[in-house]
Amino acid sequence: MDISTGSVVVTGAASGLGSATARRFAEAGAQVIGIDLPESIAKADAVDGVRLVGADVTSESEVTAALDLTSAPMRVAVNCAGVGWVGRVLSKDGPHDLQLYRRILDINLVGTFNVMRLAADRIRQADPVDGDGQRGVVINTASAAAFEGQVGQVAYAASKGGVHAMTISAARDLASSGIRVVTIAPGTIETPMFAGVSDDFISTLTSGIPFPQRLGKPEEFADLAAFIVAHDYLNGETIRMDAAIRMAPR
Repeated sequence: MDISTGSVVVTGAASGLGSATARRFAEAGAQVIGIDLPESIAKADAVDGVRLVGADVTSESEVTAALDLTSAPMRVAVNCAGVGWVGRVLSKDGPHDLQLYRRILDINLVGTFNVMRLAADRIRQADPVDGDGQRGVVINTASAAAFEGQVGQVAYAASKGGVHAMTISAARDLASSGIRVVTIAPGTIETPMFAGVSDDFISTLTSGIPFPQRLGKPEEFADLAAFIVAHDYLNGETIRMDAAIRMAPR
């Protein structure tokens, strides 16, 4: 699918996976709306062709207002916004904080669903781009933790497992509208959270990655997102982008 004359919305676009993805689609000629929290946007570098808009992915009104800024037909939504706060079911401080658990699911799972449903409604209003009736694509972000959550990742794993579980059902729901749904499950990616981390820590982290034995790059995620958009027969699938890692308990 060619998106050079359409619009793309990317969440979490101020940094990391979202920033690389927004840049990739802008370079392809799409009109890109990048959604992130205002405080994150304040720290972000400007990217040609990407309009950063402050919005909370869990808010219907804020996401709707961001989508209203597009002038070209909406074709693609990429959900990269997420948090990875840790906490065990039981720790020395007692049971896992219930509000923290709810907040992680609210951002990672409910936020993804919120943007998907609102963006899909815009995409279905666009004219089909081909003889198959295709109108657009929604790409969501899960994680290797959806399959092998580590110690302290119970909330994060649940949220990302939920994103994975939504994929086939959402693809079937949106098939009649000509919208594909695909999820990417990254492994260990070099994002801003690793800024200032020691070389020894990175070496320990990457030692369990089969090949290539390094951190993944946000640009590789962006390339995969662009490939999914271009490959019209990919639908209802979660693609692991993790260099064959299978996460250990710790």
